[in-house]
Amino acid sequence: MSLLTKQNILEEIKSKRLVIDPPLKSTQLNGASIDLTLGSDYRIFRQRAGAIDILETTDYKRYTTKKSAGSILLKPQETILAITKEKISLPDNIVGWLEGRSRFARLGLLIHISAGLIHPGVKNRQVLEITNLSPNILRLHEGVRICQLALEFTSGPITYQGKYRTQSKP
Repeated sequence: MSLLTKQNILEEIKSKRLVIDPPLKSTQLNGASIDLTLGSDYRIFRQRAGAIDILETTDYKRYTTKKSAGSILLKPQETILAITKEKISLPDNIVGWLEGRSRFARLGLLIHISAGLIHPGVKNRQVLEITNLSPNILRLHEGVRICQLALEFTSGPITYQGKYRTQSKP
């Protein structure tokens, strides 16, 4: 596997093997990554008495409330599910990795808890498990370049067939 550089990313976009909608602005392309922006849809967790069982059948939607707004207040130690504005369509030979941006990490913002892998063949918007690790309330704004996407060629073709392959909402 090898990390795609800006030139590789532009070649993949030009060939239409890699599709990002809406199209990227030049400010979103970095040397070896793409900045993705925060959408307006998110889910907040409802506090509840008792434990949530972590099982293959557990559905996060049972424990969250869907919201839509131009900005989100994130309390200290709070986690929300948000989504990128961009829909990413990866070919069967490219895998993606979501990472936070250093400028926001320095304020205590965690962009994904553990689900940073984007499988080859997805055609979806990326759900972000955003957590505020700081002692301060943070206000997130729709359209801000919230995270970065690094891309790698795989050693062989494979297409993800999982349940989130075409997700469009958090």
